[in-house]
Amino acid sequence: MSLIPSEATKIEVTGATVDFFELVKDGVSTYYFDTSKCGPPDPMVNAMSGLRLIKNTNNILVMINHKSPGGLFGKLEADISHSVEDVEGGLVKVTFTNVNAGVDSDLTQTACH
Repeated sequence: MSLIPSEATKIEVTGATVDFFELVKDGVSTYYFDTSKCGPPDPMVNAMSGLRLIKNTNNILVMINHKSPGGLFGKLEADISHSVEDVEGGLVKVTFTNVNAGVDSDLTQTACH
């Protein structure tokens, strides 16, 4: 069972190494990607590519991963918030939103360290 909604549409995302999907509801896009079967650096690379989609917008990014990406969280400033939810199969679902807090996360740093 996929954690990405079946009605989401596949989209192209610059720099991504996995498929991304978009679901639009009430004028807000939610972007999804799954790196649960990927090793480093793919989760970080794809998260940074996806975060560029939501930066300075009301859109949402959802990452499905095999564990909570702690190294990624350390790269985010107060302008990007995240919540982590344990989901089926021992995976995690991380939801990112833009907070517009007057700071600017550097989304070009895709290394895990």
